[in-house]
Amino acid sequence: MKIEHKNKLLQKRRWRIRKKVSGTSERPRLSVCFTNKHIYAQCIDDTEGKTLVFLSSLNGDLKAKKISANIEGAKAFGEAFADKAKAAGIAKVVFDRNGRLYHGSVKTFADTVRSAGLEF
Repeated sequence: MKIEHKNKLLQKRRWRIRKKVSGTSERPRLSVCFTNKHIYAQCIDDTEGKTLVFLSSLNGDLKAKKISANIEGAKAFGEAFADKAKAAGIAKVVFDRNGRLYHGSVKTFADTVRSAGLEF
């Protein structure tokens, strides 16, 4: 019962954020998702409904490094994601924190991606 209530509140926060944040081909939306064990991030063009870049902590090299969903893992994952996004030709993004507070691992990920060269 309590978990269902928390999930409903999280979904409401996501909808509230998505009303204001939208990605285009020039400036895609950088959506990040932290679970208890893993991190997922993607750049999305909402006008066409396409994912431009996707990276997960389950992908080859990152899985070998055993990146977890904490602050240290967010720092390493942010650097890897910024490199992949720059290789795909993405320089500017709109950050979507996916209902999470801009604090802790989400803030660390965003600061690392910003310092690695992506502009928010």
